[in-house]
Amino acid sequence: MLHTSGALNARVLDPVKACGAAVGSMHPLQSFSGVAVPALEGRVFAVEGDSQAVRAARQIGAFARRIAGENASGKKVLYHAAATMSASNVLAMEEAATQLLISVGMKRGQATRALLTLTRQVLENMEQLGPRAAWTGPLSRGDFNVVEAHLEALRESPAEFALAHEALNRLAARLLSQDAPQMLAGLDKMAAGTKVKAKATGGNA
Repeated sequence: MLHTSGALNARVLDPVKACGAAVGSMHPLQSFSGVAVPALEGRVFAVEGDSQAVRAARQIGAFARRIAGENASGKKVLYHAAATMSASNVLAMEEAATQLLISVGMKRGQATRALLTLTRQVLENMEQLGPRAAWTGPLSRGDFNVVEAHLEALRESPAEFALAHEALNRLAARLLSQDAPQMLAGLDKMAAGTKVKAKATGGNA
C-alpha cells in the first residue's frame, strides 16, 4: 500500500503493515493548483518504505524516479520543507515584489511579467553557473548602504515585508557568500545601527 503525502513517511501506515501489507509512500515534486490535472511524465518522485512497496511504486511508471530511499524516510519532512521553499515560498516572494511594483505605479500585469522575466533569468543562471555565480544584487557586492535603504523603504509596507527581506538577506549571506561570517557580521552591524537611529528619532526599528 502506498500513500502520496509529501510530509509523512511510510510509518503512518504501520497499522496496515501490522496486518501484513507492504507499505510505502510516493510523492511527486509537482504543484497541484486544483485547476487542472498536471501531467506527471518526467517529474521527480520521492519514494520510500518497504522494499516491496518501493518496487511497486517504481513500476507504476517509467517516469517515476526514486530520490529518497528507505533509509531516508526519517527525514522526509525535510524533503517536503525543501519543496515548499522552492514553490509556495517563492510564490509569496513573487507576489510581495509584485505588490511593491504596483505601489510605485506599475499595473499588475506589467509588474508580474517584468518580475517573472527577471526570476527566470536568475534561475537559468543558477542552472548554468551555480548559485554563487548567479547571485547578484547589493548584498552580493557587500553594499550595505543599499541593503539598509531597501529595509527602510520596506517599513512603509506591512511588517512582514521587511521581516522577510531581513531573513532572506541573512539566508543569502549564509548560503551564497564566499565569507558568510563576515557578511553576517556586516548585517548585524547594519541592524544595530538602524536600531540606534530609530531610538534617536523616536521611531521603531
